[in-house]
Amino acid sequence: MNEKKLVFIAFAIEDERQRDFLKGQSLHPRMPYEFIDMSVKEAYESGWKEKVRSRIRRSHGVIVLVSKNSLKSSGQIWEIECARAEGKKMRGVWAYSADRTIMPGVLTVSWSDANISNFIDSL
Repeated sequence: MNEKKLVFIAFAIEDERQRDFLKGQSLHPRMPYEFIDMSVKEAYESGWKEKVRSRIRRSHGVIVLVSKNSLKSSGQIWEIECARAEGKKMRGVWAYSADRTIMPGVLTVSWSDANISNFIDSL
């Protein structure tokens, strides 16, 4: 089996439960990937940006959970900018079926096993 792929999840703290659902998909022992994130209540505690940048650098790609909360989440917006600066492949996934918020510059698709797996396989 190939090396396990690390995928960073950028999300608004208000969407933490959706992040948990997404991370749950990687718990199956046959899944060749692992999700990582930097969920913190206070996005700007000492050293937070350096820790996030380090995790994004280690990742193979980034999944952005997109919702109406994303537009006002300064931490998530910074994570997206950091991923771009680090040249990471990124894919947006709508966090909720009834919320089709557009994040500028983030190609976003509906949440499905196929869409998520196809992105991870492309890394």
